[in-house]
Amino acid sequence: MDIKLRFIIVLFVMLCADLFSSHWSFSQNIQNSKSSTTQKKLVMDLGVMCEEIKDFTPQNPAVTFSIKIGKVSCFTSFDPVPEKTFIYHKWFHRDDPSTKKRLTLQPPRWGTYSSIQLRETDKGPWRVEISDQKGNLLRILRFSITD
Repeated sequence: MDIKLRFIIVLFVMLCADLFSSHWSFSQNIQNSKSSTTQKKLVMDLGVMCEEIKDFTPQNPAVTFSIKIGKVSCFTSFDPVPEKTFIYHKWFHRDDPSTKKRLTLQPPRWGTYSSIQLRETDKGPWRVEISDQKGNLLRILRFSITD
């Protein structure tokens, strides 16, 4: 076989091998980016009702609160937070909607809270539904207000 023909065949084989390996590497990168995107999911790691928030830490968590404390807070924290997003704290008194708070979360992890001022008519059972920006329910926190 002519040396020029051998040289052309070797070059052709090397070019094909290079193209194949580039395509395989590109496919792997696409698969890796897809799997890392699906793995990064908003995760709520703490949800608690408490008397107050001090230095972004819930104080005196409980499920029953006296009307005398004047205020109740719902604290939630998320880890990880893959991207800037919103959550909602939907407050219900005796199954009737009371208020809805839209709260912002920032990566990589975030804690946030909402509160309500208590009135004499607020005694009884309450719940806070925590949901993501798509409306998916993440957790329900139940509590009661007493004398």
